[in-house]
Amino acid sequence: MSDPAVAIAYRSAMEVISAAEPDVAEAIVGELESQRRQLKLIASENYASPAVLLAMGNWLSDKYAEGIPGRRFYAGCEMVDRIETLASDHAKALFGAAHAYVQPHSGIDANLVAYWAILAHRVEQPFLKEAGVDHVNDLDPVSWDQLRNELHSQRMMGMALDAGGHLTHGFRPNISGKLFDQASYGVDSTSGLLDYSSIATQVREFRPLVLILGEIAHDVGATFMVDMAHFAGLVAGKVLVGDLDPVLHADVVTSTTHKSLRGPRGGLVLCTEEYAPYVDKGCPMVLGGPLPHVMAAKAVALSEARQPSFTTYATQIVDNARALADGLLRRGAHLITGGTDNHLVLLDVASSFGLTGRQAETALLDAGVVTNRNSVPGETNGAWYTSGIRLGTPALTTLGFSPDELDEVADVIVTALRATTPATSTAKAKYEIDARVAQACRSRCADLLAHHRLYREIDL
Repeated sequence: MSDPAVAIAYRSAMEVISAAEPDVAEAIVGELESQRRQLKLIASENYASPAVLLAMGNWLSDKYAEGIPGRRFYAGCEMVDRIETLASDHAKALFGAAHAYVQPHSGIDANLVAYWAILAHRVEQPFLKEAGVDHVNDLDPVSWDQLRNELHSQRMMGMALDAGGHLTHGFRPNISGKLFDQASYGVDSTSGLLDYSSIATQVREFRPLVLILGEIAHDVGATFMVDMAHFAGLVAGKVLVGDLDPVLHADVVTSTTHKSLRGPRGGLVLCTEEYAPYVDKGCPMVLGGPLPHVMAAKAVALSEARQPSFTTYATQIVDNARALADGLLRRGAHLITGGTDNHLVLLDVASSFGLTGRQAETALLDAGVVTNRNSVPGETNGAWYTSGIRLGTPALTTLGFSPDELDEVADVIVTALRATTPATSTAKAKYEIDARVAQACRSRCADLLAHHRLYREIDL
């Protein structure tokens, strides 16, 4: 689509929305203006292409399409079948996967589909075979209770939250923690790195059904699962290859389709042929009706990721992250792991600046930089206030930022945080930032963004 066509499309869309509810149109335009004013360093956010965004705003949203292509519970899904098959084919080709399921609405949904697919294959199916029946509906009440107990007595192991794990990896606030008996592995308290020998011992003792770690899973009879939501774009862009490519080794791989993959908000599941029939039962197992308009956007984004330019983009993400990390280190900041080999940088603001993560996050927002607070290994401030901020380079790389510009971003961050102090010794959220420094930082951010206008085709 040419630039004039993009501009016309979005102006027309805003006119249509404004005629129905002007406040919504105003908020949409306001969000664009806000994002144009701020350096986006939230690692889990990115900027989807205009084509991806437009693919979500259409009449595909009107369709119910429970089931999978060629096997729907509603008639009239021929175009949805075409779109879902296209998205799945792009995902398989992009990642070299045997099977792709593109219906999950989010990363959490993708993980739940994966867990229940593993349980269905590893626990439910053998139970049904032993009982001599084909379907759970054929079980008598006593046998059904037995199966339910078996499904709810399985074990999972994943990374600890303060070391980088996710709530969906078996933690109690999430449904996964209520489903599985869970154990966590962490990082070495000194190096901040994984001690694989120690983890292997822990895995052999715990013997989980699901292991979110590595190939030791097969040594203990566990299903090897990888959640690559954050770094999927680096896998797609061939930055992570060989032993670093989870799709080559894992039984099941889940991901979001936004973040570094630069698609719409949503999820997907990749798996071996062994798990494919069970993953495809995500609906009705976990999901409701798929979102055809979002699957259309996924197909567009996955097609974009198959282009040679995406490999250049993925490489630049890592180059920029290293420049950001090096810039922070040279200016005296303390980084967890001492640097980065991917798209993430975790800054310990407690030891570097005497701030909580929440204080640093909001102070940086005053300075024109959008980040998110994040726990660090051995977290002492809790998950709400934290001791760190997480920085990521996918979004600024999409805008075309260079390593030199990321070094300047590092200077803006350090300058702003050095001008920030806790308001009191007890309030973990209150802070004070020098107003003149904040204004100077905002001006520097504006100068950087002036060279990389977000959605430059769109003038609303």
